[in-house]
Amino acid sequence: MPASDDVVSVERVIAAPPEKIFELLANPSRHHDIDGSGTVREAKNAPERVSLGDTFGMSMKMGIPYSMVSTVIELEDNRRIAWQTRGPGKIGQRVGGRIWRYELEPIEGGASTRVREIWDLSEEKGKFVAKLGAAKTRKNMEATLARIEELVTG
Repeated sequence: MPASDDVVSVERVIAAPPEKIFELLANPSRHHDIDGSGTVREAKNAPERVSLGDTFGMSMKMGIPYSMVSTVIELEDNRRIAWQTRGPGKIGQRVGGRIWRYELEPIEGGASTRVREIWDLSEEKGKFVAKLGAAKTRKNMEATLARIEELVTG
């Protein structure tokens, strides 16, 4: 179990079934649409719907453009999905390792869903630096959940 200071978690109840939310999360080309940080640009070499073990690239920009490669490390349809991000190629041995996880819990007979987004730094190579942005990351995650809600209920 990761240390509690290695994890940031936010949640929101969204008036949509888990299947509709999972559809967004499992499609890397839609990550730009849900990103509350404004850093996600475009999926590269990504399947339309990921499976456990799939990898996909992501063009990013935080001041300067960069790329990340994500591997789907957890997947339970309509309930849980997680991917671990690293820098591309040999850079990935020194940069990255954070895990983005979404847990979906149906409530109200499945008409609504408790969505929990988790930022897990337990395997992050640059953990100290990443933790400096934890407060901003929490706000960005809250914005992500709001964007997901807009997309699935609007």
